[in-house]
Amino acid sequence: MQEEIKKILVRIGENPDREGLIDTPKRVETAYEYIFGGYKTNPEEILRKAIFTEDADEMIIVKDIELYSMCEHHMLPFFGKCHIGYIPNGKIYGVSKLARVVDAFARRLQVQERLTQQIAEMIMKPIDAEGVGVIIEAKHMCMMMRGVEKQNSVMTTSTMLGSFRNDPKTRDEFLKLVKG
Repeated sequence: MQEEIKKILVRIGENPDREGLIDTPKRVETAYEYIFGGYKTNPEEILRKAIFTEDADEMIIVKDIELYSMCEHHMLPFFGKCHIGYIPNGKIYGVSKLARVVDAFARRLQVQERLTQQIAEMIMKPIDAEGVGVIIEAKHMCMMMRGVEKQNSVMTTSTMLGSFRNDPKTRDEFLKLVKG
């Protein structure tokens, strides 16, 4: 990978042997290993290690989970917040695992629409939740620093499954609680 990064530096008009760039290929490789660490992470395994039997059947929400991802179209970052709600069916998750699932999917080349869907489906499945809602609000560097250059645009995506999709009251409660 380091050799390919050197080629990119040359292609954009830089000198990879310049003092400030000598170690850049190694730093980029290390950064990419971290940024794309989601490919080495199994989100289902994350959740299975933190399922607890609990007599709970009311909505559980975790708001403002920070997320950082890379747009698969331009390989530029997008970043924002993820809000997750679910209604358990006798089993709950350890709360930190929801954030870890967000990271597991976000740390891959992504589009926000698919990321939202993947998170919701993963949370629904292992505990057979009654319903799941996921909302992501993110800013995309591919829109901010190139192309249309819109600095204040925020993309919002949502996926509603089970009762969050089928019951307007459940959906409304989730949306109201997420908005604060």
